[in-house]
Amino acid sequence: MLVQEKLYTVDEFWEVFGETKHLELAKGVPVEMSPTGEAHMIVAAWLIHLLFGFVDEHDLGIITASEGGFVLASDPATVRAPDVGFIAKARLTGPSSERYFPGAPDLAVEVVSPNDKAAAIHDKVIDYLRAGSQLVWVVYPDSKTVMVYRPAADAHLYTANETLDGGDVLPGLSLPVTEIFKKLREEKA
Repeated sequence: MLVQEKLYTVDEFWEVFGETKHLELAKGVPVEMSPTGEAHMIVAAWLIHLLFGFVDEHDLGIITASEGGFVLASDPATVRAPDVGFIAKARLTGPSSERYFPGAPDLAVEVVSPNDKAAAIHDKVIDYLRAGSQLVWVVYPDSKTVMVYRPAADAHLYTANETLDGGDVLPGLSLPVTEIFKKLREEKA
């Protein structure tokens, strides 16, 4: 006999797990997120720095860090926490909530760790796009590349000699891929 695993709603997930663990909710099922490695931490923090400066200078909205949850779906419930997120100023109505942000970030950034499974990353990208994200960056520190996804468009792999742009999400942003990985220490020969 199969045992049905309990599917959580967004409210139940908040009440049971709140901010006590680093979890996401994928289609009603809590998924524990492992601590990240050094390269992941460095790249995510540097990206927050780079994007925060641009967004603040142009008064475009807010940048979020991985601890923040976004409600991407309610039936079944999905709450994701991108490593870096951006929410446009126009979507920031009313006072800030103590709970998860209702909706997808305009930009979601996932920094891939060596233990991340390709299928899990793909599921996150699909969740973000279905929920309304207009831009998703999947950052690969090992290969120093960035895969960019947009709704109804082909994905594009950006390499070291290319530059990311913010499109309609972050107008005017021009970010060389090499800048994203600037703070990583090089391997010694």
